Amino acid sequence: MTVINESHPDEFILLGFADRPWLELPLFIILLITYPMAMMGNIAIILVSKLDPHLHSPMYFFLTNLSFLDMCYTTSIVPQMLFNLGSSKKTISYVGCAAQVYFFSTTGATECLLLAVMSFDRYVAICRPLHYTLIMNQRICLLLVSIVWLTGITYAVSEATATLQLPLCGINELDHLVCEIPVLIKTACGEKEANELALSLACVFIIAVPLCLILASYTHVGRAVLKIKSSGGRKKAFGTCSSHLVIVLLFYSPAISIYLQPPSSVSRDQPKFMALFYGVVIPSLNPFIYTLRNKDMKGALVKLVRGIFCSK
Repeated sequence: MTVINESHPDEFILLGFADRPWLELPLFIILLITYPMAMMGNIAIILVSKLDPHLHSPMYFFLTNLSFLDMCYTTSIVPQMLFNLGSSKKTISYVGCAAQVYFFSTTGATECLLLAVMSFDRYVAICRPLHYTLIMNQRICLLLVSIVWLTGITYAVSEATATLQLPLCGINELDHLVCEIPVLIKTACGEKEANELALSLACVFIIAVPLCLILASYTHVGRAVLKIKSSGGRKKAFGTCSSHLVIVLLFYSPAISIYLQPPSSVSRDQPKFMALFYGVVIPSLNPFIYTLRNKDMKGALVKLVRGIFCSK
């Protein structure tokens, strides 16, 4: 480990998979393919949701916000990953590292909360269908999204600022692919138990509480769906919820394994693979999961593609 005579170095060396260099080329190729796919898929969802009048509903309003978040989320780390994997110089400036921490933490926390809001939307739609348009009106939807974003920004600013103030004792090597709060806490020297406790408590509110709300919402949804007499109605209700549940499972599982335990107890390679999973894999899969399992979205997407080719 390189040590220099500064508390905070001018740049960090992101070790990544330096002990397994044979992984770098396959990862570079995978990222080079999946990143454009994730961007195009999420842009397509945003365009379809905005252009098709049949999709101007709260469900697709929240889905549009989720797609925008995924684009920001993956863009905050993938370009840096590609640069480091494709170059012998695997560094990031201190300012760039700080910006990545703030941006990555904001989008990640906001997505956790937005998934909970989306589950509440499904609960109201299925369990309170007669009051759905009254409860989930445009003003309420905008208010919920604003609260989600403000909460995510507040979490990121407080946690990232506290983490970046930890002394690094001149250590300029991070055993990770990106700059992330747990790895910075783990790398810091001196007393850091308070930061670990603060991170755990904050993540209980950002991760555990929304997950409990999601589970509670879908418990009520499941009961309501089972009471629907027609098989077609049950199938449609399950179809609108299953995509969201798959995304929740994929997103929350790695987040819990990294953020709801002390950074010092996390294994060496676990954060690297988890960062690839929830920072690259999930944003790439989200558009496919929502389009392949959503009849309305598939129909609108096909209509948009046909319209483009017919106009040409």
